[in-house]
Amino acid sequence: MTSKMKTSKIAAASTQVSRKTFGDIKGELLASAFDITEELQVSLAQQVTVTVLESYWEETQHKHNGSIRFPVPNLATSIQLKAETSELLQELGSHLANLPVDLAAYEVGQLFTTFLPESIRARRGIFYTPPMLASRLISKAEKSGVDWKKAHILDPACGGGAFLVQAALRIMSALDKANPAIVIRNLQTRLEGWEIDPFSSWLAGFFVEVAAVPISAKTGKLVNPNIRTFDSLLCDEVEFNRFDLVIGNPPFGRVRLDTELRKRYSRSLYGHANLYGIFTELAIRLTKPRGVIAYLTPASFLAGEYFKNLRSFLWEEAPPHSLDFVGSRKGVFDGVLQETVLATYRKSSRKAGAAVSAISLDANCLSIVSASMFRLPKSASDPWIIARNSESRSIVEEAQKFASRIEDWGYKVSTGPLVWNRFKDQLSARKVQNSIPIIWAESITRDGTFIYRSEKRNHLPYFKTLGRKDDWLRVRQECVLLQRTTAKEQKRRLIAAPMPQSFIDEYGCVTVENHLNMIYPIVSKPAVSIEVLSVFLNSGAADKLFRCLSGSVAVSAYEIESLPLPDKENLTKLKRLVSRKSSKESIEAECLALYGQEE
Repeated sequence: MTSKMKTSKIAAASTQVSRKTFGDIKGELLASAFDITEELQVSLAQQVTVTVLESYWEETQHKHNGSIRFPVPNLATSIQLKAETSELLQELGSHLANLPVDLAAYEVGQLFTTFLPESIRARRGIFYTPPMLASRLISKAEKSGVDWKKAHILDPACGGGAFLVQAALRIMSALDKANPAIVIRNLQTRLEGWEIDPFSSWLAGFFVEVAAVPISAKTGKLVNPNIRTFDSLLCDEVEFNRFDLVIGNPPFGRVRLDTELRKRYSRSLYGHANLYGIFTELAIRLTKPRGVIAYLTPASFLAGEYFKNLRSFLWEEAPPHSLDFVGSRKGVFDGVLQETVLATYRKSSRKAGAAVSAISLDANCLSIVSASMFRLPKSASDPWIIARNSESRSIVEEAQKFASRIEDWGYKVSTGPLVWNRFKDQLSARKVQNSIPIIWAESITRDGTFIYRSEKRNHLPYFKTLGRKDDWLRVRQECVLLQRTTAKEQKRRLIAAPMPQSFIDEYGCVTVENHLNMIYPIVSKPAVSIEVLSVFLNSGAADKLFRCLSGSVAVSAYEIESLPLPDKENLTKLKRLVSRKSSKESIEAECLALYGQEE
């Protein structure tokens, strides 16, 4: 089934200002500043945004015959915009008033982040949600049981208010026959946003007010939405079990937590903490029993080892109700490498199947294709293996019957031990006494061949060992080398090659750089040789299944060890084909057949 959600086109002429022009303004203003600091750039971003929104508000009021003044924030800045710059920005604000409020909010968010320092944007994970994705997630929340006539709604990291605007529009539509004063009271009491950044809080409140202008123009009063500025992760327990819907696009990225916060969110933490994982646990705690959590997040939690406790928490407290995977990333969260998923969960509900869809976004529409149904694994912390499209459905269904893993084949996976930038003084461009070869990721070619080489910048071929203290860096055993970082846009996610014992013996030992996985035998007679294992990992069948397990650009040891594999008793034909150097086509066909598939 395919459906499309249409949106208004944003013609370049409608704004009269291109992002390149914004960049020119930014460069000009910063070049004239005596001391270019992060603080100055943030002030500039805020000043530009407020200048746009002042004219945007006036034009919006004029369209609805309103005359309410909206208070602008007190900006601690000495920046003075040139008259022509102010006129340009005011003109932009007037043009934005011709767009739907959710689209205007997104465009303003893009403008704001254009002027922000890249360092701050990356550190705080500031990426505004495209309106079509926000609308899709709101619709999915509704299908999961949210009643807009009475639901209490929270976005605990509301940013510029993308989801609050969508929720406000749904509430007003549900109460379209009610007295305007009652509608405003509902918006004030049932819609809530939390945000750590004061300016973003102001933006969220501003756009909820814009969404409500058709109502407030009739009453002559602002809505004054309930937007609170504080760190959501420190909220009081009195907030728990209070909301029918917790929705949003929480910040992401690794974060160091103090002892108190690690204890507070201990149920979902394992190893490194990621902000969006913590916000997911928070959302579950904030939601009422039978309530809905609707989040747009990276997909790395689906399989990553650091998220296994979060998966257990979801398994026990809030099973998934639906999962949408963003199939095309072009123009969606530019600069974000992680795969994106729109997920809804029902708190304390039975573990029913979750509907899985693949979605793609372009300038005109959101395409939605039904992909599969997902059921939670029997073990709470296990990776979620999910068919992202209908073509992968049958291989996932077959693989879920398999109990074997790579350990059952007689292998273990670990990452290459050499983190080269910690040992810069020991890298060498030529072979000297006590030096050993460094195996870099480029030694594994795309066609699965091992070639000893060091061609990239800073990649020197040798490592000068310093006695026994470097023994842990030495590799003396043959293994399959597997690239650790690949993107879903690549033709293959699994790129492997055997590093034979003969090569290692030639040098006595080698060291393997950290961007490679090593898959090495742990028994004297593994089920298959390293050559057969490498051929299997390079097969289309293994790649297809791995894409249904992985949720990030990392090809981690944990994920490879979690990959369902055929029983070792069924590998006789594959071993024979490899030993006879049979055609690639016949080997591919056999790998597919091991998963019950046909070419």
